[in-house]
Amino acid sequence: MRKFLVVLDDSRECLNAMRFAAMRAAHTGAGVAILSVIRPEEFNHWIGVGEIMREEARERIHAHFEVFAKWMRDKQGVDPELIVREGEAVDQILDVIQTNPEIGVLVLGAGTDKKGPGPLVTQLTRQSGSLPIPITIVPGDLSKEKLEAIT
Repeated sequence: MRKFLVVLDDSRECLNAMRFAAMRAAHTGAGVAILSVIRPEEFNHWIGVGEIMREEARERIHAHFEVFAKWMRDKQGVDPELIVREGEAVDQILDVIQTNPEIGVLVLGAGTDKKGPGPLVTQLTRQSGSLPIPITIVPGDLSKEKLEAIT
């Protein structure tokens, strides 16, 4: 089954990317894979403290995932899969794409501030010519109604 890969992070634009991926998956009979990446520098503490922080990060990710997953299941009929990785976000996204042949589209949310669309969109669009799948960039300020109309 083809899957839409979407990144779960703390950005506001993540919400529209999640909505878009779920709606497109529901309309096309596809699945959704949600990737969350824990950055390694978050744990540069003593070993015991670092392990506690890592576990807290995983719990936070699972809690956020459950909110999105419930909405996807209840409203879109899509049962997403969660992938949690540790490392640099772009490296982990590229690795998931390369190692999972079911991933057919990468969905990213674009930020709306004057600084640009965000680091993931900026870095991954530079590499888009060599990626094995297309990238869909969802504007962060699209309304729910507009998202429904275009999916």
